[in-house]
Amino acid sequence: MEAATLWEWVGYLASILVAISLMMSNIKALRWWNMAGAALFVAYGTAISAIPVALVNGFIVLINIYYLYKIYSYEQAEA
Repeated sequence: MEAATLWEWVGYLASILVAISLMMSNIKALRWWNMAGAALFVAYGTAISAIPVALVNGFIVLINIYYLYKIYSYEQAEA
């Protein structure tokens, strides 16, 4: 498989993961699925030299990490 074709499939997979995340009613699941999709978009954007795609999705990964940390910290504090 050509490198360009491989990266196209990575982009499709990233899109599918982000779409799946938007169908979640559980906020933790939404954050995890969305973070996986955004991380793949970072790899995809970097591979095809689409720096704005990589940067905005890198920021989204950081936002998801922040909110997952808050969610898990809150759950642990209540236990």
